[in-house]
Amino acid sequence: MNISEDSFISWSRGPAQTESDKCDNTAIAVRKAIKADDKLASLDITVSAQGSYRARTNVRQNSDVDICVCYNTAYFPDYPKGTTKETLGHTDSVMSFTDFKNMVHHALENYFGKDNITRGNKAFDIHANTYRIDADVVPTFEHRRYTGEINVDGSHRYLSGVAFKSDNGSLIKNWPVQTYDNGITRNTATGRKYKRVIRILKRLRDKMQSENISAAANMPSFLIECLVWNAEVEAFAKDSYTGILRHVIADTWNRTRKDEDCSDWGEVNELKYLFRNSQPWTRLQANGFLQAAWDYIGYI
Repeated sequence: MNISEDSFISWSRGPAQTESDKCDNTAIAVRKAIKADDKLASLDITVSAQGSYRARTNVRQNSDVDICVCYNTAYFPDYPKGTTKETLGHTDSVMSFTDFKNMVHHALENYFGKDNITRGNKAFDIHANTYRIDADVVPTFEHRRYTGEINVDGSHRYLSGVAFKSDNGSLIKNWPVQTYDNGITRNTATGRKYKRVIRILKRLRDKMQSENISAAANMPSFLIECLVWNAEVEAFAKDSYTGILRHVIADTWNRTRKDEDCSDWGEVNELKYLFRNSQPWTRLQANGFLQAAWDYIGYI
């Protein structure tokens, strides 16, 4: 074995309190920036941390925290076949997404200073300082996936997520609440080993990157989380992280060799397919990383 059980135990630990505090400070500062803006302060907006920091599966010191700024009065809908906004009596929002994103941009620059804000295609980067970490602030609208079912009160049932348009015009939909809740449930069911194994694989990825192993070069953290999510649950019954990781990697590697064996895999939220054309990663990329991880650890 190239990596000891003691190393896996160390890698499995969550972020230090100082890192968690900096994450909280960043979210608080963004909330203050929104409230300090006269136009945004009067709107129904939710500001929340999401992703690995909220789930406590982050591993890199000074890595970005994702902050979602959601305007709750407007939404991007998905309707079932044969249904339209006219069918449901819906009308377009008075607020356009472009206008909302520009308002958030203005508020962040006013609060943090123009030199501390960089506008990207999808998010605004708030640069770190001594009390906060680097943050990606993503303005969003609610996303509603209508099911075609009717609630008891006669309203149309839908699943709620978030969505945003990138500056290049792409519409991106995410399900942060469902991702968080499913992660908590799986972590509890596995005796808290689920998130620990995610951290181990992320730290393994980082170590492989530091040694210029190409299969780890562009391996997204969320894809790692989703691979662990799709691993056989019985893997977590092993009595060592060496054994758990062996089972997780072997199982997910074997089932990502062919499209048909993982075509129905979902993200952690189970509302979005993991390997479909809309994703920024591929099955081959995931399989290549798993093979390289197996070889790097030294499993035989």
